[in-house]
Amino acid sequence: MGLKRYNANADTTIVNAFKPNLRTRGTGSNMGEADIMEVYSIYGRETTSSQELSRALLKFSMTDITTDRTAGTIPASGSVSFYLRVFNAAHSKTVPPDITMVVQPVSRSWQEGVGLDLETYADEVRGNTGANWISSSKGQPWTLVGGDYITSASDTYKKTLTNGLEDLEIDITQLVEQWIKGTYSNHGVGIHLTASQEAYHSSSTAGTRGQATGSVLANPDGATTSYYTKRFFARGTQYFFKKPVIEARWNSVTKDDRGDFYYSSSLASATDNLNTLYLYNYVRGRLTNIPAIGTGSIYVSLYSGSSSPTGSVLVLHNSKTNVTGGHVSAGIYSASIAITAAATPLKNVFDVWHNDNNTEYFSGSIKPVVLQANQTVETPVYYMNISNLHDKYRKDQTARLNLYVRNKFWSPTIYTKATATVASTTIYSASYKVYRVLDGLDVVPYGTSSQLYTVLSYNASGNYFDFDMSLLDPGYAYGFKFSFYDPVVNSWLEQPYTFKFRVEDYEY
Repeated sequence: MGLKRYNANADTTIVNAFKPNLRTRGTGSNMGEADIMEVYSIYGRETTSSQELSRALLKFSMTDITTDRTAGTIPASGSVSFYLRVFNAAHSKTVPPDITMVVQPVSRSWQEGVGLDLETYADEVRGNTGANWISSSKGQPWTLVGGDYITSASDTYKKTLTNGLEDLEIDITQLVEQWIKGTYSNHGVGIHLTASQEAYHSSSTAGTRGQATGSVLANPDGATTSYYTKRFFARGTQYFFKKPVIEARWNSVTKDDRGDFYYSSSLASATDNLNTLYLYNYVRGRLTNIPAIGTGSIYVSLYSGSSSPTGSVLVLHNSKTNVTGGHVSAGIYSASIAITAAATPLKNVFDVWHNDNNTEYFSGSIKPVVLQANQTVETPVYYMNISNLHDKYRKDQTARLNLYVRNKFWSPTIYTKATATVASTTIYSASYKVYRVLDGLDVVPYGTSSQLYTVLSYNASGNYFDFDMSLLDPGYAYGFKFSFYDPVVNSWLEQPYTFKFRVEDYEY
């Protein structure tokens, strides 16, 4: 499972916009309980050069993220990416195109508040708790009206929305890692338009950006046109999949070649000739490190034999009789190994895992295959099934799902044993998505970019993946779909099968 989502725990909108009377500004207003956040800039509505701005503030608890990091649920720094995802809220007003949204860390604590009114700005703080344009919390004014932010270039994240209707998705990995390490205090982020799109304002008392005249920000290089209005769903929305989140993505793929072990061949590159093997050390049902190995090195040798490693030790690609493997995670070790076939290739090879004193920990069996070139380009059609899919899952479950795949036109002969189990075909690049059956909404789209966070693992039994049901809104039916990468056409091809299930709130 290469995906976790962490919901916002506070958000609000702060404005210096005029109220409907165009005389009083809504700078004291709070919108912490609204189910919408709003970002805009209006120039010249009250006078020919008036400035009105709206900004959004969001905050996320780091407790769950740090707990998951400590538990190994999400990988260490450098192996995981964190994305801020805020979702577009459709409305009847004008949406500005080609807007550049800026995300910056807030540099001081602030309060969410309980205001609701995004139209007339009637819900003023008036000494109660809640952030507004002037103050971050009760009795605590911002250093600069409109919020205090860390504005260095390395801490500023930008995303241009071409038609203005897009969701906002920005990689903020560096910032989240700074929060985790404590380099920055976690006060969340602010979202606003880039400086050149926020409204122009200049005066003798506020001539450079970073100063203010009352509630108006100096912006001598700002826009003399309006960008009104971009709206996002806030954490209070009724729509489960539209709540703002930090999404952790990582490549969790395990490629265990025990079931597809190939002899070295001149047809393949040195990298493709390597086979990766895994050892899974279960003690009383739990993956546990081997005490004498811990997180250190382990060694693997290959032996010949008919039913056990009773034959001779084999010379490997490194001209030695063993390779050095390493620790992957709790109780899991891996090693990459290659071997050249003899004149008469061995049908059975046995891998023995041991320490440097030749204390053996595990022995497995392998059926190596000789790589063969083909005369035609293969275009297989597959039959698929999730062999252990349940009708229902609890929302707190994480399920490991096994994908069975075979050639759709496989045809056994009369010589095939009636009791034989047809082995699953391993798909080396397979990805899943999850959609809601009710409306077809992709709630977990295919993650086939750099993180490959929805790509399936494989081992001797075929392809599999883990899925966290807490990602889904309980009470609905969902479906898994799969795409396989076709290197011939250099594209992912969606397979014509859907596997449906339901997520429930209660224990069944």
